[in-house]
Amino acid sequence: MAGSIVEMYYKLPNLVIGFHGCSNNTFKKVIFEQKNLVKSENTYDWLGHGIYFWENNYERALQWAKVKFQNDAKVIGAVIDLGNCFNLADFHSSNILKAGYNSFKKYCEKLDVPLPVNSKKNNNNDVLLRDLDCAVIQFIHKMREINQYEPFDSVRGIFTEGVEVYPGSAFVEKTHTQLCIVNQNCIKGYFVPRKEDSLYRHI
Repeated sequence: MAGSIVEMYYKLPNLVIGFHGCSNNTFKKVIFEQKNLVKSENTYDWLGHGIYFWENNYERALQWAKVKFQNDAKVIGAVIDLGNCFNLADFHSSNILKAGYNSFKKYCEKLDVPLPVNSKKNNNNDVLLRDLDCAVIQFIHKMREINQYEPFDSVRGIFTEGVEVYPGSAFVEKTHTQLCIVNQNCIKGYFVPRKEDSLYRHI
């Protein structure tokens, strides 16, 4: 019975707003030509393969885009239904991750190949290349497909990043929630982020 209760409250029912940092060329294709964003398939992607968004965080998306594209940086907004979300901010997901890792480890041992590793830490000790995490999440997706379980439409994770907010703090300045959209039908529409109207109160 406990399992059914967990499943009953696992789904995130609300629409969320996501922001995707990109080049001006990508911005034009998506907004004006109705093209889809292309999913990322790097071996080091934090949440596996998919289209990445910062949840409700325009500023962080813009910061990232400026580092990558300099003066060519743009941000696309999206209205997203997370569907069946692998929500790593939820306690239940740690069990799925542990089981996925253990199965993946046995799989690598059987093939006599080394496990991928997370690597490349910056000055703040943030782990930037998540090869192991990406491989485990992709393995979980594959096992769900093979066993005919309901697939995950999206993956959601909270990441601590940056320097401490104040001396001795456990909070760091670039902590953010990131979304990886696996099923593109989760994206209900794209929009151009607008500035708020100063004549009206902020909401």
